[in-house]
Amino acid sequence: MTRITLRRRALGAAALATLARPAFAQAAPIRVGELNSYSRMAAFAVPYRNAMQLALEAVNAAGGVMGGRPLEFVFRDDGSTPGDAVRVAEELLTRENVSFIAGTFLSNVGLAVADFANQKQRLFLATEALTDALTMSQGNRYTFRVRPNTYMQTRMMVEAVRGKTQKRWAVVAPNYEYGQSAAASFKRLIGTVIPGAEVVTEQFPALGRVDAGATVGAIAQARPDAIFNVLFGPDLVAFVREGNTRGLFERRLVLGLLTGEPEYMIPLGDETPEGWIVTGYPWEQIETPASHKAFVAAYRAKFNDTPRLGSLLGYVVVQMVANLLNKAPGLETDALITALSDLETETIAGKVTMRGLDHQSTLGAWVGETALQNGRGVLRNWRFADGKDYMFSEAEVLVARPR
Repeated sequence: MTRITLRRRALGAAALATLARPAFAQAAPIRVGELNSYSRMAAFAVPYRNAMQLALEAVNAAGGVMGGRPLEFVFRDDGSTPGDAVRVAEELLTRENVSFIAGTFLSNVGLAVADFANQKQRLFLATEALTDALTMSQGNRYTFRVRPNTYMQTRMMVEAVRGKTQKRWAVVAPNYEYGQSAAASFKRLIGTVIPGAEVVTEQFPALGRVDAGATVGAIAQARPDAIFNVLFGPDLVAFVREGNTRGLFERRLVLGLLTGEPEYMIPLGDETPEGWIVTGYPWEQIETPASHKAFVAAYRAKFNDTPRLGSLLGYVVVQMVANLLNKAPGLETDALITALSDLETETIAGKVTMRGLDHQSTLGAWVGETALQNGRGVLRNWRFADGKDYMFSEAEVLVARPR
């Protein structure tokens, strides 16, 4: 277990002026339990936790929350399995006395913790798990989500190919909840922008165990015009390497969900394929809001590293939690839920609203094209897609979400 309480003098992303250290001698900390795949998904989760530390320093240096109480996160590894994650969530609530729980990376883990939170009637702020089911078919009163879901991000990418002529598509995705959810969203949406589009092959390799040769061979045999790729991490590297070797991507349009995120593009190095349309995070090119540039400078100074998409998310999560606690009249679960519903937070990614209708935030994503620059992958021709423009409609939510 790692327990981190940060109360030192710090640089905030919204204002980098030196702040006086507040006196917390008599104020009990407000504790939030954070469980995530810190071991198995370290490329994302470690930068995520680093940025949370940075944000906590800023919050506490500025006076804390709820009138002067320090904010503390208790970090635990969720084991990357539903059973382990539920056990850790139980321990955080009962042994660590946290006010609520947050986190999870893998979608199947997020769903398990959401069900646990519903049974225990305690708030769960899902930060990374992307499956649509979390806030739709399996949504519940106690679960909220920060990142844009698979439907939102897939819709952003599909809109980028409106007017293209590629009708024969291959889908490759990891065989678990996130991959299946993304594939379902793609099959639903692609025909709305390319009339007559069809999926001619679907490949679902096991997460972390992709047989790149067999997967690339099966896709090539189907002779698609384009590919929708949902693989990430080591699976993505293996797939790209084999695809480059066998010419799979030549003269083919490729969409890569998450591919442009630095934690997944950095390992590709000079093997980064050019011209893929992806969601990502061009941190070095983002000019607005100004607080983002300040965040990048502070992050690089503290960790001697460049931020990842996980870093951005971690900082945004702490900003939202601090805002929630300053708006809520108390720490009772009902008070927290009421305050979080439709809560607006100014973040380093702009204004984010936690929509009360389905407990899905409006945090957006960057959509662009991959390119090689000095032997590394970068994004070009990118734009920021505001999440509020890509969410499920109210009518869809009312039909799909349990009431």
